Amino acid sequence: MAKIAFILLCHKDPEAIIKQAERLTAVGDYMAIHFDSSAKPEYYQQIRAALDDNPNVTFAKKRIKCGWGEWSLVQATLNATEAAVEAFPRATHFYMLSGDCMAIKSAEYAHDFLDRDDADYIESFDYFESDWIKTGWKEERLIYRHWFNERTQKRRFYGMFELQKRLGLTRKIPEDIQVMIGSQWWCLRRRTIEWILDFTKQRKDVMRFFRTTWIPDETFFQTLVRHLVPEQEIRSRTLTFLMFTDYGMPVTFYNDHYDLLLSQDFLFARKISPEANELKRRLGLLYATRGWDFKISNEGRSLFKFLTGRGRIGRRFATRFWEAESTLGRERELLIVVCKKWHVAKRLVDRIRQMTNIPCIEYLFNEEACQLPDLGGIQSTMGKRHRHRRALMRMLFDYYDTDRLIICLDPSNIELLHDFCGDRSVTRLLEIDCIFTDDYLIGHAMRVGLAGEKTPQETLDRLLPTIRGDMQFESDQIRDAEFANHYRVRETDSPEENAVALQKFLAIGHEKAVELASTHYLYAD
Repeated sequence: MAKIAFILLCHKDPEAIIKQAERLTAVGDYMAIHFDSSAKPEYYQQIRAALDDNPNVTFAKKRIKCGWGEWSLVQATLNATEAAVEAFPRATHFYMLSGDCMAIKSAEYAHDFLDRDDADYIESFDYFESDWIKTGWKEERLIYRHWFNERTQKRRFYGMFELQKRLGLTRKIPEDIQVMIGSQWWCLRRRTIEWILDFTKQRKDVMRFFRTTWIPDETFFQTLVRHLVPEQEIRSRTLTFLMFTDYGMPVTFYNDHYDLLLSQDFLFARKISPEANELKRRLGLLYATRGWDFKISNEGRSLFKFLTGRGRIGRRFATRFWEAESTLGRERELLIVVCKKWHVAKRLVDRIRQMTNIPCIEYLFNEEACQLPDLGGIQSTMGKRHRHRRALMRMLFDYYDTDRLIICLDPSNIELLHDFCGDRSVTRLLEIDCIFTDDYLIGHAMRVGLAGEKTPQETLDRLLPTIRGDMQFESDQIRDAEFANHYRVRETDSPEENAVALQKFLAIGHEKAVELASTHYLYAD
């Protein structure tokens, strides 16, 4: 059975560290602690006094001062890991933690999870090919030497960088090493840890290289594991649940996040707010429980992205000048069907396609797999379709050799609606107003990743009003825009009433419009 040795790097809050060590070792797991030597000495003495008698706790034999972005963080981790390997011969896995982490599963669950798959868990992506680094330095982290702390010795840090750059003092990456990158929160098997410790003694050249790289805690273990362990035994993921804001700051969890944390497919979470006393109390009791049936829905990250994006209205990028100055053509008519229930809009345009000779294209700006003709590659990706929207539409008019074209759009595409309705061509808009039951909204949340099969009902009860309000907001945006030639059909209206809007939208006879509106399966879910 798996037995975990936790590697804990910390520098503050001795009471929380003591409680964390006592909780995690009470069920038979172990802990090796490195307490930053630059922290208050009385904090370290308090921790030692409380935990020295615990046989499942050990301490790094050498403490060092740690700084963000420095090699010192890796060295502190190695010091604590060496102490754990020596003190706990029965440990099968070594799990990297910080003082801000807490268990979101029981020890029983964690041990069973690790026993199921003989693998190492560590994010490990190609340093140069992946997009793990979003902005800032990339190659510069490696090919230049960094001796100073970027946050506390900024002038020296950037001064030495500029000097090396001016003199062309670059260095090569060790030839047999493929640098990888990922989160520093890993869980590795004992064999892997022993291989890494042996490697650090044998390969002084690699150690010299990483000692002067910038932010090596994101590359050192990630590179060595990929170098030493067969690929099929590596799971390129972390077992610690963490999220970041758009600004690169870690998301902090509070008392009301308890149910969400337990439903994620992870063993630990960071960062837990120091003020979240109720959350810490409940999670503190969790690790020693037995027989807990965890319902994993794993919607945390997509749910966070959805909720935090609600108030962000506007364009991130302006329209390209060649798009702003182009037009679909004064003599052309673009007919847009707008509906949140895509299957309803698809059924309607399919009936229109059967009853008229107007070409109809479904959600081309929403569905990557939408069937489109080959237009020289402009249609190949969603990004290209949005960037060159008017050029794409002109090419579709030309391809079908028509002056009338129908497309479907999601109501969230308010930017596209403004663009097309502002064109010199004749643009008509048909909004289909549907009924959204709770069952439909739950299904929608599952389809877009906001919920899963095992999402607790309490979470769904809180989520559904937000989704319903979001859909209403999208509809309100369209009405507030006061687009010309805007027509609406409603699921609650009679076919005769809806036929009036269809007749004007399609410029067809009344009888044909009534036949369209009378399609019996149109609104079925």
